[in-house]
Amino acid sequence: MKIKNKEKKPQLPFRLNILFFAVFILFAILIVQLGIEQILKGESYQEEIDRTILDTTKVPVPRGKIVDRYHNSIVDNKPLYSITYTPSKEVQAEDRLAVAEELANYISMVPERNSEGKVKGLTLRDKKEYWYLKNEKKALKFLSDEDKEELDDTEQYNEIINERIEDEEVSDYSDEILEIILIKKELDKAYALTPQVIKNEELTAEEYAQVAEHLDLLPGINATTDWDREHPYKDTLSGFIGSITTQEQGILAEKEQYYLTRGYNRNDRVGRSGLEEQYEGLLRGRKEQIQYTTKKNGQVIDSEVIVPGERGKDLVLSIDMEYQEQVDKIVAEELKKTVTKYPYQNKYLEDAFVVVMNPKTGELLAVSGQHYNRDKDKVEDAGLKTIYEQHRPGSSIKGATVLAGYASGVIEENQTFNDRPIKIAGTNPKKSVSPLGVVNDIEALQRSSNVYMYFIAMRMGGEYNYEWDKSITYNSEAVQEIRNYFRQVGLGAETGIDFPFEATGYIGESPSAGNLQDFAIGQYDTYTTMQLAQYVSTIANDGYRVRPHFLKEVREPMPFEEELGPVHRSEATEVLNRIEMSDSQIGRVQEGFRRAFQETGGTGYNYWAGKDYKPAGKTGTAENEVYEDGNKIDTENLTLVGYAPYDDPEIAFAVIVPNLGKVGGQHPINHTIGTGVMDAYFDLKKEREESEAEDK
Repeated sequence: MKIKNKEKKPQLPFRLNILFFAVFILFAILIVQLGIEQILKGESYQEEIDRTILDTTKVPVPRGKIVDRYHNSIVDNKPLYSITYTPSKEVQAEDRLAVAEELANYISMVPERNSEGKVKGLTLRDKKEYWYLKNEKKALKFLSDEDKEELDDTEQYNEIINERIEDEEVSDYSDEILEIILIKKELDKAYALTPQVIKNEELTAEEYAQVAEHLDLLPGINATTDWDREHPYKDTLSGFIGSITTQEQGILAEKEQYYLTRGYNRNDRVGRSGLEEQYEGLLRGRKEQIQYTTKKNGQVIDSEVIVPGERGKDLVLSIDMEYQEQVDKIVAEELKKTVTKYPYQNKYLEDAFVVVMNPKTGELLAVSGQHYNRDKDKVEDAGLKTIYEQHRPGSSIKGATVLAGYASGVIEENQTFNDRPIKIAGTNPKKSVSPLGVVNDIEALQRSSNVYMYFIAMRMGGEYNYEWDKSITYNSEAVQEIRNYFRQVGLGAETGIDFPFEATGYIGESPSAGNLQDFAIGQYDTYTTMQLAQYVSTIANDGYRVRPHFLKEVREPMPFEEELGPVHRSEATEVLNRIEMSDSQIGRVQEGFRRAFQETGGTGYNYWAGKDYKPAGKTGTAENEVYEDGNKIDTENLTLVGYAPYDDPEIAFAVIVPNLGKVGGQHPINHTIGTGVMDAYFDLKKEREESEAEDK
């Protein structure tokens, strides 16, 4: 019998054994290394895991400056020492109280009491909240087990504060405790990762140094610098410059979403009125963006500036502040003189308004409104009334009436009418101040013919065959037609001024034939001083209506704030429209205005003749009424519009002085203001030219 040989088992190659051994060794090393990392470095790795770098805050920067056309500072930033508080995300009320208690050692916030002895800015609830934080365990005992089951945490807190803590518990706090409560109340206003000013305006250098030295004891507190708006010219132009909110007020509630969607914080200061509001987007600057690294519990462990801050852009206005001050003085002095010289007749005279602009560019050179306060015997700023208060202008708008006559085709150039009293059946006679005889269009403006304007109005209403004391044809649409022509020169239309608001005048509601005639001589609709300035500028500028504006240039911010940076943009002249009349027709109105000031028989000749700057313009007197105790009192509005030089205008102006008593022209305040304003402009121009020549 044969014995079979056993089949040999295959053996692993030696090299493969070595490979398996090597892999085993590597795995062993890896396991050991992981153990070492877990045991020795696990805590630091866990801390890295707990971190987040998703929290970014934006820190406000100083606003841009505002200067006049010659770079004189109108609004600047006054640097202030400042103590700020930037809380972490998870900070609690007790944490803020601890900071307040420590901060009270270094700054003073002395409680100020009112006449009743109560601390200003503190409520009874503030004191009770402080008591609760200091006595939380005791406070919770005020609630029964049933209360705790029925009420959630917020309801329990409010129940204790509002109902369970007796007033007597908090009635005898010392000034030191009240000071801590006041500081905590300021800390409570802060939003997470958003700097909140705790104290700046009254912060002393010593307090600033003390806080800076102890920042390690004051989590979230920083000693830094802040700013406040400074107005070197004080009240001059203040209404137009406007104001900004305080940090306590923050962004305007009615525009909260608008601001929040544009990167503002709730406690940011913003322009609340005037040019500060109009140009908020330029003045605000670019916020500094800080990225915070925090733990999940909200503790800030690192921060980094990822976007450097940049101060707001600077605004260069077209206003000449030296000239503005002179205009204010002229208007104030003439107003007070007129009131005090005729106190009984001018019982209702309170205001006087002037707007001065470059008719070719729309640049506003001076805007003045003055109000006489009889109780204080003092003249006060009322500049904003030049754009929101409207008045009957009288004959100063007759240039627009003549232009409307041309455009509508009811008169031709050199058209004549016999200036004599007219009477429509059922109405009182209407006339000029005195009969002028036959006058053409230019003479009608020179001598201020009412009757000439009545004929234009009647023809626009459809009546070409007027007879004394007879009824006339009247198309009620004529009032709107003439208004449309007036709008072309800026009367009854928005001027487009760069300001948050403006009025467009009052539109009469009874379009009768008589009212159409009143409209034609400025005795019906009403206009603002700014509208009158745009109207006369349109005539001076050969029919081109330009938008009036305060802004001349925007400049880039510079590191050294006393310097102006390069031009970011210049405000270009904006032509709103060109009136639909020929050059020769506009030229005839311009000639009528020139004669009114410079030739015998002109309504302004006695005041303007001989002026070397060659003025042109138009006077106006409007019947007006005021009411006192239900009684109607007749007054007059005196107006005046003009420009110079008539052949190459560089300045145009409008004056309105409403509600004068009828003193027979004894003190023509519209002319004394107008000549004063124009004289001051050309005198100042001459002085500057002579000074420049001497410097060269």
